[in-house]
Amino acid sequence: MTTIDVVIADDQDLVRAGLQAILSTEPELSVVGMAGDGAEAAELARRHNADVVLMDIQMPGTDGLEGLARIAAAGLGSKVLMLTMFDLDEYVYEALRAGASGFLLKTTAPTELIRSIFACHAGDLLFAPEVTRRLIESYVARPPAVRGVPPVLGCLTARELDVFAGLARGLSNAEVGAALYLGETTVKTHVTRILAKLGLRDRVQAVVLAYECGFRQPGGEAVGEAGRFGGPTPCGNT
Repeated sequence: MTTIDVVIADDQDLVRAGLQAILSTEPELSVVGMAGDGAEAAELARRHNADVVLMDIQMPGTDGLEGLARIAAAGLGSKVLMLTMFDLDEYVYEALRAGASGFLLKTTAPTELIRSIFACHAGDLLFAPEVTRRLIESYVARPPAVRGVPPVLGCLTARELDVFAGLARGLSNAEVGAALYLGETTVKTHVTRILAKLGLRDRVQAVVLAYECGFRQPGGEAVGEAGRFGGPTPCGNT
């Protein structure tokens, strides 16, 4: 049985022990290391080639954002889920900018935490429902609505733009495929090409870019979507 190797980073011993106890109930998850700050977390992620890192944001010394930056700079394949007691927008946006795969509150239920690790490992976006809408509304740059396709997306084909519109809503490959009548494998191939063409690290950065370039407006549909992906952005759904 293939297991998902996890590193837990939190400055509180009791929190680390609690998270380890929760994850130990799932045989497909293996805690390979526990860290007290971001620097140690990055080192453990490198040493164990961890699949997922549960990273507290606020830690003394090297905090979680710096730990995340070190993991990204090292080119590690680890997915990083940021954990905090606070739904503070500035931390969420900064974490996404640095390459985090999601953001969860420490009050997340144990079953939801385990589900989130599996989803994160599979490449899905993860945002605590409490902060999703406020994050998008408040912290992503919102230029005036554009007419036509923004220049930064000019390298994408028409079909890739359709898929990108789905990514902008935080949809999974299966959900994008269902909307566009494409197979999930085909969607995955398009996503890989889109990220490569745009120089993006992952799907999280695709969402941020969609809002920053004006391709999508908060609460609206993407430019040129023709109603396929209309309505609010359900980034909390993965």
